[in-house]
Amino acid sequence: MKSHNVTLPESRYYSAQGLSGKTALITGATAGIGEAIACRFAELGLKKLVLCGRRTERLDALKQRLMDEIEHQKPEGEEDSAGSIVCVTLDVTDKKAVEKLAQEIGVIDILVNNAGLALGTNAADETPYEDTMQMFQTNVIACAHLTSLFGKKMREQAAGHLVYISSVAGKDFYEGGSSYCATKHAIRGYADALRCDLVGTPLRVTTISPGLCDTEFSVVRFKGDMEKAHNVYANIVPLCAADIADQVTYAVTRPPHVQIADILCYPTNQAHAKYVVSKQGESLGAAPNTGA
Repeated sequence: MKSHNVTLPESRYYSAQGLSGKTALITGATAGIGEAIACRFAELGLKKLVLCGRRTERLDALKQRLMDEIEHQKPEGEEDSAGSIVCVTLDVTDKKAVEKLAQEIGVIDILVNNAGLALGTNAADETPYEDTMQMFQTNVIACAHLTSLFGKKMREQAAGHLVYISSVAGKDFYEGGSSYCATKHAIRGYADALRCDLVGTPLRVTTISPGLCDTEFSVVRFKGDMEKAHNVYANIVPLCAADIADQVTYAVTRPPHVQIADILCYPTNQAHAKYVVSKQGESLGAAPNTGA
């Protein structure tokens, strides 16, 4: 997947590192942040891009779109030097399926643990057991399992980058988010401890912690209630998936001695998970609302 229209900026003082020849695996790649990371990585010349998600039709459509874009961007007469895009239909909470994936894929250079979800906004004592279990299994246990399998291979090859898409909920807290906040605090703590485990090795660990980001996250949280999901982002200028994909790209393209531990990112409408100001306009980086 050679880049034809995107180059990382060079500086006479400092240059980013390219991803040419590397293999990356992204979980939760069928929508939102995972899909945006896949699109961004596809521009940057990876040898192999492994896209994992539960929805086969979306994976297939994403792969076709990425391949079409790569072909369209290729200068006329240039031989095809694009790397491969591998799609794997996968539920990250399926232990055997994940172990099979690790065996089949082998060594990778970048693991992006992106798959995650929130379910409901009930108080702690009213949150269904099943919802709490699903959040912990997806947001924490699956990440730890993938890290164990692929991190071991990274240690053996003495190279690798482990990326966790966390949330400001891993630092902040809010009513109606007890289980979700707990999972994100857990994965933040896990990543910080993992960084200590790997200190002095070439392996790097990064967490990306977004605030309000307009993806399917709220649709899932409200179990398909589109009105409730829409109201989360009403009259604000939220982050978008591409914003987070660029942060991941920044982290994984630093020189080998640079380890971006955590990127905490809010939209300008937000200063804490609980503190959101409803306002739109040029002062927040968006065009005035014309009502269109």
